[in-house]
Amino acid sequence: MVTPTPSPLPLTKNDFKTDQEVRWCPGCGDYAILNAVQTVFPTLGIPKEKFVVVSGIGCSSRLPYYVNTYGFHSIHGRAPAVATGIKIANPELSVWIGTGDGDALSIGGNHLIHAMRRNLDVKVLMFNNRIYGLTKGQFSPTSEVGKVTKSTPYGVVDIPFNPLSVALGAGATFVARSVDVMSKHLIGVLQRAAAHKGFAFVEIYQNCNIFNDEAFEHIVGKEVRDDHLVDVEHGKPLKFGKARDKGIKLNGFSPEIVPLATTPEDDLIIWDEKEPSSALAYLIARMPEGTMPQPIGVLRAVEAPTFDASIRHQADEVQKKEGSGDLRKLLYSGDTWEVK
Repeated sequence: MVTPTPSPLPLTKNDFKTDQEVRWCPGCGDYAILNAVQTVFPTLGIPKEKFVVVSGIGCSSRLPYYVNTYGFHSIHGRAPAVATGIKIANPELSVWIGTGDGDALSIGGNHLIHAMRRNLDVKVLMFNNRIYGLTKGQFSPTSEVGKVTKSTPYGVVDIPFNPLSVALGAGATFVARSVDVMSKHLIGVLQRAAAHKGFAFVEIYQNCNIFNDEAFEHIVGKEVRDDHLVDVEHGKPLKFGKARDKGIKLNGFSPEIVPLATTPEDDLIIWDEKEPSSALAYLIARMPEGTMPQPIGVLRAVEAPTFDASIRHQADEVQKKEGSGDLRKLLYSGDTWEVK
C-alpha cells in the first residue's frame, strides 16, 4: 500500500485515459475492467506518477497501454518478476499487474505463487475468461473438463485450476473475486485491494465474447446470479438467493445450503476475512460449481510483513553494520570475492 499524498489538483477518470485506441474486440469484458481501473485510480489519493501498471502477454496484458500511468509490458508470465524489481527499487510506487488465466496460471504460475508467498506489496487483477483469447481460442488452465476448443477438439481432460484456492494455498494475504459486468461490486473490490498492504489477488470473471462467449453466464447472468453467487461480507452470515432465503452452513468439513425459514442464523457461516487460517476460505472457494453458489467479494484480508519492506530493512541494517560499500573497489579487488 502506498501512503496517499495530496495532488496539486484533484485527479479524475479522464486523467487515466490515454490517446491509444483500445484494441479489444467489441463487447469484450476487458472494457468493463478498464473502466473500473480508471474509475478507482483517481479516488486513491495517489499522484499519477506513482502508479505503475505491469503486464505479461495476452489480451489482458494490453492494460498498460490504456491506463495513463507508467507501465511495463513484459514477457509471457513474467509480470510478477518485473513487478518485484520495480517495488523493491522504489517502494513508494503503487504497482498493479494486469494478467489473464493463461498468462498467470500456465507459464507464469511459478512466478505468481512465489510473489504470493513472499507477500510482495502489489495488486494483481487476473482476467479469467477460461480460454486463450489472444491466440484465438485454445484451452487454458481454468477451462472446464470437456470444453471443446481449437486445441482440444475432443474436449479438455485436464482438471482446471481454481484461482482463488491457488492464491489461498500460496499464502496470499488478500484474495477476492468479482465480475466484469458487476461494476459497482468490482470497483468496491478494487478499492479494497488498493488499500491492502501486501499481495492483493483479485480474480475477475471476464467474458470473451469471441472465443468463449457466455462462459460464466450460468453463474453471473442477471436472471440467475442471485441464486448462483454468494457475496462474502466480513462479519455477516453467508446468505443468497433472489429472496435472500438460503444460507450456507458447515456440515463437518462440507459447506451445505440450508433454507433460512428453518435454520437459525447462528448456524450459518459468519464470514471472517481476517481469520489467520485460510482453511475455511479454501473450503468456500472450492464449492462445486453447479450445485453450490460461487463466492464473490473479499475472502481473505490479513496483515503480514511485506517482502519489499523486509528486503529494504535487511539492506539498511547491513549497511549500518558494514557500511555502504564501494562497487568500484569490489570490481577491481581481484578474481574472486568472499561473501560474508
